[in-house]
Amino acid sequence: MKLSESMKPISYLKQNTAEAIKIVHTNHSPMIITQNGEAKAVLLSVAEYEQDQESLAMLKMIAQSKESYSVGKFKTARTRALSTRVKYSGN
Repeated sequence: MKLSESMKPISYLKQNTAEAIKIVHTNHSPMIITQNGEAKAVLLSVAEYEQDQESLAMLKMIAQSKESYSVGKFKTARTRALSTRVKYSGN
């Protein structure tokens, strides 16, 4: 769906709330809500919101990993395996 097609005035949302919810759920795309001709809010399905939150969390973890790597705060797989072996071998 084109962005311009997904823009609806707040009056539409007030009069067609159930229909708007059905549209965002069925189309799996957000609806932009305008007020006085300006985009003011976004309506999206819970599934889309959860997916966006998971994606954001993953991107944050990747950024943190890159930062740790760039400052040398990491262990190689070999070092990690050796330390785990020592930890659980009782030595």
